[in-house]
Order: sequence, then C-alpha cells, then structure tokens
Amino acid sequence: MKPQVLKRGGWLLFLFLFTLPALAQEKVSISGYVKDKSSGEGLIGASVSVQELPGVGVGTNEYGFYSLTLPKGTYTLLYNYLGYVTTAKKVQLSAGQKLNVELGQNATALKEVEISTRKEDNNVRSMEMSTLKMQVSEIKSMPALLGEVDVVKAVQMTPGVQTAGEGTSGFYVRGGGVDQNLILLDEAPVYNASHLMGFFSVFNADAIKDVQLYKGGIPAQHGGRLSSLLDIRMKEGNNKKLAVSGGIGSISSRLTVEAPIVKDKSSFIVSGRRTYADLFFKLQNNEETKDNKLYFYDLNTKVNYTLSEKDRLFVSGYFGRDVAATGDFMMNWGNATATVRWNHLFNDRLFSNTTFIFSDFDYALGSLRKESEFTWKSRIRDFGFKNDYTYFLNPKNQLRFGIHLTYHNFMPAEVVPGKESYVNKIKLNSTSALEEALYLSNEQQLTERLTLEYGLRLSGFTNTGPGKVYHYGPEGETPIDTVTYKRFEKIKSYGGLEPRFSAKYELDQVSSIKASYNRTLQYLHLISNTTSSLPFDVWVPSSTHIKPQVADQVAAGYFRNFRDNMFESSVEVYYKWMDNQIDYKDYAEIFLNERLETELLRGTGKAYGAEFYLRKQKGLLTGWLSYTLSKTDRTVPGINGGKAYPLRYDRRHSGNVVLAYQLSPAINLGANWVYATGGAITMPVGRYEYDGKSFPVYSERNGYRLPAYHRLDLSATYQKPKSELKKYSSSWTLSIYNAYNRKNAFSIYFRENKDDLSKTEAVKTYLFGITPSIIYNFNF
Repeated sequence: MKPQVLKRGGWLLFLFLFTLPALAQEKVSISGYVKDKSSGEGLIGASVSVQELPGVGVGTNEYGFYSLTLPKGTYTLLYNYLGYVTTAKKVQLSAGQKLNVELGQNATALKEVEISTRKEDNNVRSMEMSTLKMQVSEIKSMPALLGEVDVVKAVQMTPGVQTAGEGTSGFYVRGGGVDQNLILLDEAPVYNASHLMGFFSVFNADAIKDVQLYKGGIPAQHGGRLSSLLDIRMKEGNNKKLAVSGGIGSISSRLTVEAPIVKDKSSFIVSGRRTYADLFFKLQNNEETKDNKLYFYDLNTKVNYTLSEKDRLFVSGYFGRDVAATGDFMMNWGNATATVRWNHLFNDRLFSNTTFIFSDFDYALGSLRKESEFTWKSRIRDFGFKNDYTYFLNPKNQLRFGIHLTYHNFMPAEVVPGKESYVNKIKLNSTSALEEALYLSNEQQLTERLTLEYGLRLSGFTNTGPGKVYHYGPEGETPIDTVTYKRFEKIKSYGGLEPRFSAKYELDQVSSIKASYNRTLQYLHLISNTTSSLPFDVWVPSSTHIKPQVADQVAAGYFRNFRDNMFESSVEVYYKWMDNQIDYKDYAEIFLNERLETELLRGTGKAYGAEFYLRKQKGLLTGWLSYTLSKTDRTVPGINGGKAYPLRYDRRHSGNVVLAYQLSPAINLGANWVYATGGAITMPVGRYEYDGKSFPVYSERNGYRLPAYHRLDLSATYQKPKSELKKYSSSWTLSIYNAYNRKNAFSIYFRENKDDLSKTEAVKTYLFGITPSIIYNFNF
C-alpha cells in the first residue's frame, strides 16, 4: 500500500473520531455478558434495553458482550432474547459496574418452534438489511438430502440466493459468482466449502452456533469479496455440564462432546463426522471395486478460557478432508483452519478482539499406475492477523475500528511424476501477496426514529515474489519479455477506499424503511470453467495482468411486522455495478496454463432485482415464503460480439416455501418447495462440414435456457418423550428429497444420432430422483 494513501487514511480516521458530537459527554457505564443459563454460551444479538428510557438500548456483540452508558440514576434493565425468558434487573448507577446475566429458555416456547434467535421486532428496529440470520435448530428441522443437515443448502433457500446446481453447496448472491462470497468459520476464511464434489458443505451443524448472511450493507470490518459475507460461528462448549450428542444416518454418522474444563470458567467442544460408503465397498465380492474409497470426514474443536474479568481466550480449529480412489486413480482435497482469539476489556466501554488466523485449502489427484504415475497438487494458504475494537460511546453511538493483515501464498499447480513414469514434471508460477485493511464505522441514533451507520474501509493489496511476469506485444498473446522476482519482492500493488452507508427510519412501532450503499474490492479470483465451485479450481491473486474486481451496490427496503411480531415481512430492491469482471475467451485453454492471463478477458457487469419475504417466526406452524425477481449480465469486449449476455446462473424467477409444523409434542413435520427459472446455456444452432468432418455452430453466449427447476422435499421427526428421571433423549427423522421425482436437468450435452449421423440430438442428465433417507439422533 502506498505511504501517502495510508497517511491520508490516517487523517480520515482522525477527523472521523473528532467530529463525533457525543465524545464530549461523560457518563456512567454498565457492561457485561449475556449467556445461556443451561450451557454458558454467549448469546449473540441479545437485546439490553432501559425500561425508563424508551428507545435506549443495545445489542450484544459476537461474544455476548454489551455496554450501556447512562446518566447516574436508578434504572430497570430488560434482557431479551427470543425463545428465552425476559429478565429484568434493577440497578443503581453511581459508578461504572459490571453485570453478567444468564437467560433461561422459555418453557412455553419449547413446545412451539421459534425460528429466530433475535429480538422479536428485530426485523423492523435493527439496522440490518439485506441480512439473514438463521438458527441451527431451524436448519435441522428442514428436509435434507440423504439426511445430511446442511447450513449452506439452508442459505440457498433464502431470497436473493441462487444455487450453483442440483445438490451442490456453491451459491450465488445477487448476481455475484461463487468466488465472490466470503465464507468465514470463526473468522477464518474457507476457500472451498464443499464435500463429495459439492453435494454437501463442510459445516457440521452440531458444532455451529450462529449463521448470518450479509447480501448488502456489509459492515466496514469485512471486505475482500464483492457479493456477500457468510459468517459462521462455532459453539464455545458447555461450561456447566457434560453434554454428548450425535446421529447415525444413511451415509454418515457424527458425534459431539462438550464439557467444562473448569466449571463456569472454561470449556471445550469436539465434534466429528464421517461418511462410510467405502465400508460397503469392502463387503462386495467384486475385486475391481472392493478397494475403492469414497468418504469425507470433519473435525471441529474449540476451547475457551476466562483468564480474568477482562480477558477471555478462544482457540478453535476445523479439519476436513475428502478421499476418493478407484482402480489406479486417486484424489483428495480438504480445508484446515485455526483461530486464536483474545478478548480484552480496556474499560467498560472499550472492547477489543485480537485474532490470529491460519487457513489452508489443498487438493491432490493422480494416477497410481507405474508407467503413468503422477501426483498433481495445488494449494492456497493464509496467515492472518486482526485487531478489532468496539467503543460504546453512549447508547446513541457505537464505534468499530481496527486493522486486518493477511499473507496469502498461492501454489496453483505442481505435477510430480513417479520414478518409472513417462509423465513430465510441471510446476506453474507460485506467488504470494499481502492484503491489508484499515476501517472505522459508527452506528449513530440521530433521533428516536432515524439511525445511521456509516464507515470507511481502506484496503490494499501487494502481489509479491517469488514469481515471474510475462510482458506481451500488441496482440497480447506472445510474450516478448519475462521478468523474474525474488521472494517478497513487490510485483504489483493495488488499493482503494470502500465507503459503507446504511440508514433506517422507523415509520411507526411495526414498520420501517432502510437503505444502504457499499463499495467492495476483491483481490483474489477463482479460475474455473464450471458453474459450481469444484475442489480442482484454482485461486489466483490480482497481478500485473489481472486487476481487482470492484462492485458498487445500492439497496432499499420496506420492513413490517404483523400480529404482535408473529409475522415479519420485507420487500427489498437492489442494483449492483461491477467492474473488472473476468470471463474466458471462446475455447479457452486454462488447464495447466502458465500464461493464464492470455485466456482471460475483462469487462463490466450489472445485477438488479427485487426480493419479497414473509416469515412466521412463532407458533406451531413456522417458516417462510420468498420470491426473487432478478437479472444479471456481463459485457465483455471479445465475447458475444461485445453485446451483453446473461451469466450461467442468471435466473429471472426463483421462489421458496419452507414450512415446519409441530403436529404434537413428539412429532414435527417439514416441507420445502423450490422453483427457479432454468440456467442460461450456450447451445449449437447449426452445423457445417469441412474436409469430411462435421463442426457445430453455436448460439450467442448463454442464449438458451435449461428447463425450469422445481422440487418438493418432505420430512417427519419423531422426538421420543424425555423422562424427567432420564437425561437421555433421542429422535428419528425420515426425509424424502424430490418427493414427486422431478427429473431436473443438471446439464445438457449434444451428440450425433446413432441412427442418422446427419442429425444432432440433445441429451439431458439429472442427478437425483426421489431420494429417501433416515437418521437417528441422540443427546444426553
């Protein structure tokens, strides 16, 4: 990053701080943590309000911490979290004090389904827009493919989010690509969130505490991707008692153990999951398939320790891998993340979080046959540091500021042959990069009805050696010079300002309007010729020939609750402009291409749409209805004659129905229905013959559509009544995926008709017909 840019950013931060009018006010503060009474888990987003001061309150942060600064006096504080008993605390504020509160679950609510972990009127009163928060218990109640509960597939059922394809865990948000989603697990980036070639995600729901998706209005502390942030937080572990849970399903089993290390002070959680299709191969008599392998495993672990009243330490990790082998061919891929976080309270108002991050994604594939033995490897690895602060100025101003640093290391491809192999050794250009960001934001309540959140993020990116850069002549394909760079030597730098702004105006007690604008920069790019994120795609940095992607998005919405907050609804519209969008030349060669930039073209994109959402969050029948009307396209010189064309994942209409019904205290029914316009594809529209051979003539880029996609999923869960004398409980869940056996097109390919070679025929492939599964869950 250029020194003058840093200097200018520092002055901006300085002026930002000194122009806030509330800084001159000094008042008494009360702060603490809001936790679950039964497990000791911090409650994210719990509401703390002042009964005597309507409109004055605050929400807990990602660790359950809150702080209120009030004039001296006597107050009644109300602690509220949906599904929990509201607790009132009378306090005499004459000096700063700490007050930790534990909330117990509402016994009445347990008989019904509560599908939100937020305050009941959060839809209207919070600053959040273009944001979805999902409770894990809600995700577990949804019908699942092969009984495997999946966080990402639940996200795909929400407005503005499109699936990458039948059964896949990739997703598109408001016209952005799969690589334009930042996926964080305990603040560590996850570069490929899929198992079994995308059929399942890497997130074990038993280890997850909180799931939040930002489609717009992304807070200033987050950046690096254009379209969305999927923020997933792991459980901290029960610090009250030993708890064991798990399940045995059609294709996998899982087990979770959590317990206190020192009661009320520290705890741990370990959660594992493994599929066992490979075990069935060994039972077969067929020698050719007996030694085949096909499985994945996950291991989530986390430890936390309260060092003092002002210090807490969290250490968490994820380790997962897929292994597949058949005959002489093998492949494996996986993620590993580690996060060390230190929470520190400087005083009642200033909260800090210091984080050290490690993230690694790698894959390997190859042949085991002697004469053609080889191993093809690729990897991206990150080392990160974050220092984040939250400063609770007063109930009307909440500041966030900090610095983020990430060192990226890229190894796009290396082919290592065996000793007796005829395969040549190949190693593509490895490189590194340093990504940094400085940010400041403030959430300010101007009046009782009007609240603003504004911020600025200053980001920078430096591509460094070792590596080499090709320079090209006017035609752009033949190198005329090559420059080699040493380790840590600067190759190319980029940077820019990313303003963020949101506003909320409460029309009355049950409705509000909100608006947001944000600019985002993305310095990493996924090189893939598929529509979903496969393990064998390659991440590359912005460099001499590949510029950072840029997006500007504006959004506005109307939010309203009905029937005493039983129903919440919203209508949002958005428009997004994107620059430096990468696409591929016709017939591009990207396989092991050291000069990949010669196959890439750059252009602009736009996406716009409207999202309609109705959600019932209390009662025996819960769920939501959503509908999205959207359009996304790109204009890239050199593609489609320079005319705009739709992207593969452009779907004009999409709708979802998600329902759960508590038939009795022991039986819960679930249903999902999904509909989406078919994806755009390029099809042959003719053929010509040359030198006795036939060649296809293709339509415009993505000029045709696959058939519309729709399916119905059903589930029924029987929860065995729990005796007060027994701590053990269990349940059975039967799921039916694609209940009416719709044969949705996964792809269409073309071939010559066997009976008449002058004709070309289209062949549709599909993955799943009606697919039942059953799973047994237990906990004690």
